Amino acid sequence: MSAPVDPPHAKFWPRRLPRALTVPETSLWFNLEVSAARYPNKDCLIFFGRRYTYAEVLRQAEALAGWLQQHAGVRRGDRVLLYTQNCPQHVIATYAILRADAVVVPVNPMNRTEELKHYITDPEAKVAICSAELAGYMDAASAALPPAQRLQHLLVTRYADAMPAQDDPQDAPPPAMAEWLRADPPLPAGAVRWTDAIASGMAPGAHTARPDDLAVMPYTSGTTGLPKGCMHSHRTMMHNVVGGSLWSQGGADSVTLGVVPMFHITGMQYCMHTPIWGGSSVVLMPRWDRELAGRLISRHRVTHWTCVPTMVIDLLGSPNMDRFDLSSLTYLGGGGAAMPQAVAERLHERYGLLFAEGYGLTETAAPSHANPPERPKLQCLGMPFFGVDSRVVDPETLRPLPPGEVGEILIHGPQVFLGYWRKPEATEAAFVEIDGKRFFRSGDLGYTDDEGYFYITDRLKRMINASGYKVWPAEVEALLYKHPAVQEACVIATRDAYRGESVKAVIVLKDAARGQTTGADIIEWARQNMAAYKYPRVVEFVDALPKSGSGKVMWRLLQEQEDRRAQAA
Repeated sequence: MSAPVDPPHAKFWPRRLPRALTVPETSLWFNLEVSAARYPNKDCLIFFGRRYTYAEVLRQAEALAGWLQQHAGVRRGDRVLLYTQNCPQHVIATYAILRADAVVVPVNPMNRTEELKHYITDPEAKVAICSAELAGYMDAASAALPPAQRLQHLLVTRYADAMPAQDDPQDAPPPAMAEWLRADPPLPAGAVRWTDAIASGMAPGAHTARPDDLAVMPYTSGTTGLPKGCMHSHRTMMHNVVGGSLWSQGGADSVTLGVVPMFHITGMQYCMHTPIWGGSSVVLMPRWDRELAGRLISRHRVTHWTCVPTMVIDLLGSPNMDRFDLSSLTYLGGGGAAMPQAVAERLHERYGLLFAEGYGLTETAAPSHANPPERPKLQCLGMPFFGVDSRVVDPETLRPLPPGEVGEILIHGPQVFLGYWRKPEATEAAFVEIDGKRFFRSGDLGYTDDEGYFYITDRLKRMINASGYKVWPAEVEALLYKHPAVQEACVIATRDAYRGESVKAVIVLKDAARGQTTGADIIEWARQNMAAYKYPRVVEFVDALPKSGSGKVMWRLLQEQEDRRAQAA
């Protein structure tokens, strides 16, 4: 019997790391219990200067778990909605739900009444925990449903409940944010205040969740239809919690900037579960603000920052960059979009930081691929994560493709989700069996290089066909970032009577370039720097690109707007 052949990336795998992980046979809740026993007086969460020790987070989570079980009637396996921005209460509520052996259903705080109905009815949720400014939407959504489908309990918290009584100028939020954080809108009828639930003193029953029980059910946005619940067990989540900590060399002396939204799988893992597993401190930000981020990194000596590249681009555009001290950062990485090469080079030249891009989906509990921090490649997804078998295949025939050839990325690994909640047909369509293994079909197009690193070209359905030439928008966007006047760019298809489709660039200019740079300037520069079929024929300037709650540019929204304009014309 011949020895197994190592994949090409094996020779570049960090020598400090195992190739596969031994994951604990315990629940996510147990991670908090262990860290609180080890570091009871250490800061777990820091929120505008208010510090929560591990012992305090544990105490509040247990108290809230008791309230969920005894007052709200939450039982093992019940789904509980969690609808807030990043704040200590989001972390405490997550662990309280887990302590109660229930399932966390995180909801994007950008969702409103009509959208929320689906999040109540699909998982059959009877309890929701939300922040005060969002409570009205959740209450209205529930009231609009038939009585049997409505929420039975609504727990409401104010962000100010977790803030110091007096602002410290070094930690204080900007004035506009402070007004929003300290607001106290009326409570919906029948709702319970967070502070009252915590103070009720109800003790939870025994914690009985097992590794293969459902722990978290985030919903995917999807390209069509209503969002689908992704079923993740404690085991599938735990794999990337442990792996992420090892990969980034995190630990009890690390300080994480928690700004990626925790309703999103990346923020959930790397701003909450991974730091708590390692006993790290998390500096929480409820919303992105570049000046606040710069102050907090400097003030709290942040070491680990997982982010969306748009955040780095925005921070580097701050007029106060020279006042910020980024010298404490030892790990800077993220995903959701490619880091423009020009921005990555600036980070390295000025701050000595290598941006480690990663790749993953809600279905893979965050990363399935990652760049080793010691040897990252720009504009690259990295190599398959711990224990992952990933392949590039022809989307139609599933034939494996050689390096350099574009196909669909397939993923088999310990962190892959169990399936879509109560959608067996969608689950079946999402998987394919090859060599006796169950592979998840990512829907993303990419290729590998000769060293086994993976690259993405685009979503399977996001391609521009210009006179028969295939144009991958992500590639054009990466090139546009090299233009000195471009702050942000999103590339979409526009109708073309001759070519069928043509390339359109929606661009945010840097402040200094506004009024100085024209669309013709951008097009001419692109013509000189891109293949003839690839460069944008149309340029539209906007003040800002629409972004999702997780910070990703909403290219589909821009594409739909463009399609409507074309139909009207």
